[in-house]
Amino acid sequence: METRRYSPLDHLIMNLDQAVRTLAGKPLVTERGNPADDWEEAELTAEEKTRSARLMRVNHAGEVAAQALYQGQALTARLDEVRERMERAAEEESDHLEWCARRVDELGSHVSYLNPVWYLGSFVIGATAGAIGDKWSLGFVAETEKQVIEHLENHLKRLPENDRKSRAILEQMKIDEAHHGAMAKAAGGAELPGPVKRLMKLMSKVMTGTAYWL
Repeated sequence: METRRYSPLDHLIMNLDQAVRTLAGKPLVTERGNPADDWEEAELTAEEKTRSARLMRVNHAGEVAAQALYQGQALTARLDEVRERMERAAEEESDHLEWCARRVDELGSHVSYLNPVWYLGSFVIGATAGAIGDKWSLGFVAETEKQVIEHLENHLKRLPENDRKSRAILEQMKIDEAHHGAMAKAAGGAELPGPVKRLMKLMSKVMTGTAYWL
């Protein structure tokens, strides 16, 4: 059976659909279960619930940005293989999006009010990286995932010790992000210049700091 080849317009429409699903809280997820389902809800103090909710809100905002980043890169990727890798990574990131959103709701809070801003900004960055060239786009993914893992490790230290449900989600996210980063490197991702890495860290700090409160 011949594989259907999508036109640029097809990809644009699919990107719009993905954006609406992401921001409306209805992402297309894979067949994987939520790792938090393996744990009973622990008793948390009001302060612990607030802290967990804020941290998971930040992680949800990060997944909104990741969706946009991958979709933007897939839209402008030059090689079909690179585009397919980006789209598969976006599917797995959708799992993270749903898991974090559900956990934030369970903790009695809300996702970031600025999610549309995070999505738009990240989509532009991803599309720009993809347009520059596939090796730089893949290098951007590898560096992004490296920084995300550092961020997740920091959150695992800050979560209340007995919040096993949130902890299980972040642990699985770490595994997935490491896989995406390794995939991007193996596919030919280039090492980004130091100034670009520092700029990425600064932008991430602004987003996470704002999403913690909003």
